[in-house]
Amino acid sequence: MSGSVTLEGSLERITYLNEENGYVIARLEVPGKRDLVTIVGNLGSISPGETLRLHGQWTLHKKYGEQFQVERYETLMPATLSGIERYLGSGLIKGIGPVYANRIVDAFGLETFRVINEQPARLREVEGIGEIRLGKITRAWQEQKEIREVMIFLQSHGVSATFGIKIFKVYKDQAIAILRGNPYQLAQDIEGIGFKTADRIAQSLGVAKDSPARIEAGILYILGKWADAGHVYVPSEHLVKEARELLESDETLVGQALLNLRTKERIVILEIPEEHYLAVYLIRLSTAEQNVAKRLTDLAHAQHFPITIDPERALLWIEQVNRLRLALLQRQAIKMALTEKLLIITGGPGTGKTTILKCLIEILEKKGVKILLAAPTGRAAKRMEEATDRQAKTIHRMLEFSPKGGGFQRNQEHLLQADLIILDEASMIDLLLMNHLLKAIPLQATLLLVGDIDQLPSVGPGQVLRDIIDAGVVPVIRLTEVFRQGEESLIPLNAHKINEGLLPTLKAPELGTHCDFYFWECSDPEEIMEQVKKLVSDRIPQTFHFDPVEDIQVLSPMHKGNLGVSVLNQELQALLNPAGGKEVTRAGRLFRVRDKVMQLKNNYEKEVYNGDVGRILGIDPEEQEVKVNFEGRIVSYEFHELDELSLAYAVTVHKSQGSEYPAVILLLHTSHYIMLQRNLLYTAITRARKLLIIIGTKKALAVAVKNNKIQERFSHLKTRLKQITPQPLGINIPIGPVS
Repeated sequence: MSGSVTLEGSLERITYLNEENGYVIARLEVPGKRDLVTIVGNLGSISPGETLRLHGQWTLHKKYGEQFQVERYETLMPATLSGIERYLGSGLIKGIGPVYANRIVDAFGLETFRVINEQPARLREVEGIGEIRLGKITRAWQEQKEIREVMIFLQSHGVSATFGIKIFKVYKDQAIAILRGNPYQLAQDIEGIGFKTADRIAQSLGVAKDSPARIEAGILYILGKWADAGHVYVPSEHLVKEARELLESDETLVGQALLNLRTKERIVILEIPEEHYLAVYLIRLSTAEQNVAKRLTDLAHAQHFPITIDPERALLWIEQVNRLRLALLQRQAIKMALTEKLLIITGGPGTGKTTILKCLIEILEKKGVKILLAAPTGRAAKRMEEATDRQAKTIHRMLEFSPKGGGFQRNQEHLLQADLIILDEASMIDLLLMNHLLKAIPLQATLLLVGDIDQLPSVGPGQVLRDIIDAGVVPVIRLTEVFRQGEESLIPLNAHKINEGLLPTLKAPELGTHCDFYFWECSDPEEIMEQVKKLVSDRIPQTFHFDPVEDIQVLSPMHKGNLGVSVLNQELQALLNPAGGKEVTRAGRLFRVRDKVMQLKNNYEKEVYNGDVGRILGIDPEEQEVKVNFEGRIVSYEFHELDELSLAYAVTVHKSQGSEYPAVILLLHTSHYIMLQRNLLYTAITRARKLLIIIGTKKALAVAVKNNKIQERFSHLKTRLKQITPQPLGINIPIGPVS
């Protein structure tokens, strides 16, 4: 059953794909074989309808039988009528879908590709193809030929062709020239391509391992990786050690590359005296950290906008108007918001943050104060809007981000028009966004940051809210009393117990309407998966009348593993939106009409942002377009842009930040061990509005509750806010720690 062989055939369908690594299980129609052949391997860029030449070997799986293990592959132009029709109709050629593919093949048969290549005008002979569609098809065909050249080049240098379309879209007909001239440019310009991929091309092209360009690119890659993990800078000793291992280079060459990058103003190197080491920053993060510290200080010391108000009378009035009695800390928070230039209000669920905001807004609107409300994500802004009955925007929309206009239109030259700016979910705001925000706030304005400091920190670099609080330079109100709590509501009660390091009150898994917090004890991953599927599709909808897709959100601590988000999404997609309608596979992901999807990165041109959730409305293979409904906004994606989306039946706890869901199912298993932290568990529980079900083991729950070790991020903002400003070093940079 072994031995290297070559297999050719037409890809019939993809039965499994792993979003993380592009691993695919698919079915291939091979001439001369009665049954479809199962192929397995890393084939993330393939699409049904393509003709493939596969190199690999036959294996025998003890459960699934004979399979072809693919080691490498290339795509071929199909040679049969059915293959040609499937290829043209697969969505690879813009302007040709299944209908026109059938008509074109009927008209030209086996000559189809020759006609499109050499006599494209003859396509006008086909019913429905006019000048506009002909032009679209011709351009798309030429583009596909050029993309194929890029793909062949990539594969010849040991790199998956998955990135071929993305590379071509950025570099056009200069793609191969740029790849040959400076392959490391890929890591800077192409989303999803890192240093390691660029380095494989460079090594294949003969670039020396001690090349300064290679070492500099490697250092920038490491700094970017640490920034993606939330760090603002990297201690030099960590950076040098990692660079030496990654690049197989010596300390002298790495040190010289650091000097070169500093000279080119790509990095900043600062001494951190209190930590006894050097900090290496990407230039944008160093600039942002300095600006945030300075702007916050300037805001705090600037003159307050003119307003005459008696806080005690205002509190008495608001209580009478709304027929409520504010708690002592709520009264204090409102009084400070009326008098301070900067204020932070932090507290968990049910501690009265919303009541404070509503009262404050109502008081100040009576005085004619101009107020702006914003939050980091679309969902958080919508929640803020619903809670206050006032318009709230995402920070990006408030700052009027415009890709064509060169970035944020609201800045130090074009300030926001506001006397008070209130930011909700402030723990989610990263350093770069805070920098842009503070630039646009008038110095006379008041800034109120509202958030839950015990949640997970921002996805982006920094821990801005925590650093500001820890610096002790801004007044902070910590709300601790829980108001939103009845006998039937365990969610806020248990959230606070967990935050205090106590095990939550657990209810048995008999679903009923008199409890909102359940724990299902189960240790077998397969059984957990089956329980999740039953709960989503049947038990929760029947008992609580929640919609399986719109109202129920499955959360997991991790992407990978058999209880990770990737596998959960495939299982839930098959359950809640099975095959039968239009679908498309791109970037290692399978999408169907009606799928629940999440945006994975900020896309300013489309005005959709990391974490936004929508539903697929339509898939058009002719136009190579997918339309997604994001809460009433219809956004179009070309097929090559679909790596920006992922299925969202299940999401990580990190991705759920800023959102609330009627019902949450949280998986908590010992296989998630490295992610079991108190703030992660606390964040997950506080996403649930009406119902929370935890499925997993009590051991995993106990580990998470006990583990209160917050993963420290390298940030110097706290010290900068205390006005201890590090000084740039001279030209002689010691590599090790400062003694």
